[in-house]
Amino acid sequence: MLVGGGNVPYDAADIYGAHMAEWRPYLWSPDGELNMYRDRIVSRVRDLVRNDGWASAAVTRTVDTVIGADFRPISKPDYAALRATTGIKAFDHVWAEEFGQAAEAHWRTWSNDPGRYCDAQRNLTVAQMMRLAFRHKIVDGDALAMLLWLPERVGAGRAQYATTLQIIDPDRLSNPQLRFDQQVMRGGVEVDEYGAAVAYHIRRAHGGDWFSAAQAVHWDRIPRETDWGRPVIVHDFDHDRAAQHRGGAGILAPVLQRLKMLIKYDGTELDAAIVNAIFGAYIQSPFDPDLVEEAFGDSEKLNAYQQERVDFHDRKKLSLGDVRMPILFPGESINTVSAQRPNSNFGEFEAAMLRNVAAGTGVSTQQISQDWSDVNYSSYRAAMLEAWKTFSRRRSDFAHGFGQPIFGAFLEESMEVDDLPLPAGAPSYMECRVAYARTKWMGPGKGFTDPVKEKQGAILGLDGGLSTLEDECADLMGTDWREVAERRAIEAARYKELGLPQPKWMSGADATETISEPSAA
Repeated sequence: MLVGGGNVPYDAADIYGAHMAEWRPYLWSPDGELNMYRDRIVSRVRDLVRNDGWASAAVTRTVDTVIGADFRPISKPDYAALRATTGIKAFDHVWAEEFGQAAEAHWRTWSNDPGRYCDAQRNLTVAQMMRLAFRHKIVDGDALAMLLWLPERVGAGRAQYATTLQIIDPDRLSNPQLRFDQQVMRGGVEVDEYGAAVAYHIRRAHGGDWFSAAQAVHWDRIPRETDWGRPVIVHDFDHDRAAQHRGGAGILAPVLQRLKMLIKYDGTELDAAIVNAIFGAYIQSPFDPDLVEEAFGDSEKLNAYQQERVDFHDRKKLSLGDVRMPILFPGESINTVSAQRPNSNFGEFEAAMLRNVAAGTGVSTQQISQDWSDVNYSSYRAAMLEAWKTFSRRRSDFAHGFGQPIFGAFLEESMEVDDLPLPAGAPSYMECRVAYARTKWMGPGKGFTDPVKEKQGAILGLDGGLSTLEDECADLMGTDWREVAERRAIEAARYKELGLPQPKWMSGADATETISEPSAA
């Protein structure tokens, strides 16, 4: 069919041409296109991540870049909103800095507790649970957790806070008795008339736990939040369509089929190469005992010839040193198998497939393959800038959808039990929770491709007033600028104490002043 053939105004709507006639996908609803097939898709994705290096690399690089080793909040209370709401002038940037450092210190006390009382299972720190939840999100499509209140754990030598986090496997979120979706029940999420989640139905045990079979057929209805608005269930997923209530099976779902085809092709090439390596040479003879006997019947001369061949090879075991010399019987010749594996186009085909996978998952091809031989600084920088946009968006989405409710729940308790700096007449947390709990979440920085160029660029941005030390530290290294500044102050004082010459970076500082100990933050 020619372009603009006239059957329909858009070629994309054509149903008669050879290329489009059989392509008639159903117009599914947001929940209908996923929830019925979610378990099958997720099981296939997990199998790939477990057993395929490319799939595992895409997930690992994404987790390491978005969340990293120490995903944490930087408290930024909205002092302007608090001042406008209450009229208290003491709510200013100085108070916000003091409050933020104190809140972060208490967060570290809870989230990094060696006793792991922040985790209901007492296995992980909060940063590790964040990483686990995000991995569930990009592999399974959903990050799911429950905020528990366990005052029985609080006591001397035990937990300091009753707030406790439990990461839940998304498989356990499902309709009771595995019923089909209904008007108010979507993949285990109970919704109201507006489509807002009001409760979650969670199995007491995973359906695959044969040892907990009795628990696996019982579902608990858990409300989304308490009567006063404290979150109970935290559920985060990427919204691809309006009125969607479950995640879209992770970042590998769009490229699942291509990855599986690449694995099969890769395995076939490897098998062929192994066969070629083993079957390297063979002896060609004009006669074979069985075939000769079948073709000509019993013939004493031919049979004698064959027997002579066998006896000849048994006797003639001549060697030069330790290397055996082949002595062929008359009429025999040695042929070799020419190995044509891997296929000459295999490398290009694999690279093309990996580019497709990289584009679909939002990472660079080199991050998946770990092959940097064909890139230079400029091409790598361009690739990483594009990938970083996706990483930054995923970090922001996860921080707002998963991290922020958890920080808010912790801060609610902290403001009750800790001595946080508050001006006289300050409202309670629940009155202004949005302003009090405002945060900026920090993960790994971009790192350096060319440290000299990138640090010079950061300095130019600072000197030109286009950036701040906070932004540069967070963007390049994933560090808190306050920790950097305080560490530099300590180092400057130590150089002076030891009588060492000052480095150039200290030349602008007054190293003669007494440096006090940094704050708790």
